[in-house]
Parts: sequence; structure tokens; C-alpha cells
Amino acid sequence: MPEPPAFASQYVSIPHRDHTAELGMWVFIATEALLFGGLILAYFVYRHLFPHAFAEGSRHTDILIGTINTAVLLTSSFLVAWAVEIFSPATTRIVAWLLVGASCLGLAFIALKGIEYSREYDEHLVPGIDFQFGGSLANGVQLFFIFYFVATAIHAVHMLIGIGLLLTLATISRSSPTTRHHTALHSAALYWHFVDVVWIFLFALIYLPGRASS
Repeated sequence: MPEPPAFASQYVSIPHRDHTAELGMWVFIATEALLFGGLILAYFVYRHLFPHAFAEGSRHTDILIGTINTAVLLTSSFLVAWAVEIFSPATTRIVAWLLVGASCLGLAFIALKGIEYSREYDEHLVPGIDFQFGGSLANGVQLFFIFYFVATAIHAVHMLIGIGLLLTLATISRSSPTTRHHTALHSAALYWHFVDVVWIFLFALIYLPGRASS
């Protein structure tokens, strides 16, 4: 695999450069985990205060789209992991297509989420814009949908960033891949898998409560 003629002076070797890049991605993921961890902690606090309202709000989410999106993301993660595993100068076209495939699945996720948002707007479930929910559980249900829209919107932004990364790497990988590109792909894969893991938590918190008793 061809290698750039030199690396920056702060590194003592190519492995040192690659390990530093990976460590940087892990530090970034740790900060993102704090962000989503804060949101999830707030969710548990208010769910404890309004258990029936959160269960009622959950029953108004679209479990079918949520389930399909979960499958879509897990499949995209598989494609990215496959691309990392087989990355080499002899497999550039396959790697590029795997990354494009994962990106397309990411875009499908965003499109389905947009459909879901549209339906929730039609059902007057968007707090601050057009929220209408009768009964004694209205305030708690509104809190549930505040968490829902904030958490899923932040997650969607992370998805769009990840899609951009994967498409960029798909383009680069088709030219003359190096170990540096492999390191970049590995870091991007860590980011993509993290976004998928966050979605698994959001799916369990948003779509599943209250379903068994509905």
C-alpha cells in the first residue's frame, strides 16, 4: 500500500500518527457521549415524574418507522465495518461502493425521519409550534415530545455529518488508498457506529415504553 513520503514532525512514526488520530476520535466520541448522556439523564428524571404521560406519548410515535430505521442503521453499520475490514489497493471499488451504500441507507433514515416528523406535525404533536393534546396528561406528553424532537434532531445532524464523511472517504478511496486513508476510514467507522449505538438507546427510550400495555 503506497505511503505519503513524510508525516508531520509531531509524530515519531506512522503508527504513532495513526494511533493519535484514533485516540482523537475516541476523545471526540467521549464528548458526544456526555451530550447524549445529559439528554438521556433528563429523560429519566422526567419519565420518573410523569411515567403515565411518557408512556402515552410513546404510544403516539410511529413504531413501524422507528423499527425500519433501526434495521436501516444496523445494516449501514455492517457495510461500513465490511469496508474497513477489506480495505486495500485491490478492493478500492468495493470499499467505495460499500461506503456509498451505507451513505444511501443513512439518507433513507433521514427521509423516513422526515416522514415521521410530518405525520407528527399533522397530529399536532410538535411542542412550541402546534401542540394540541387533551386530558390531564397533556403537560407530561408535551415534555416527552420535547425530548423526542430535541434528541432525534441532534441525532439526525450527526447522521448528516457521518454521511458526508463516508461519501468523502468513498471518493478518496477510489484514487490511491494509503494507510492514512485506512486510519481515516477507521475513525469515520467509529463515529458511524457511535451514532448507531445512540439510536439504539433512543429507540428503546422513545418507541417502546407503554407499548406492552397499549
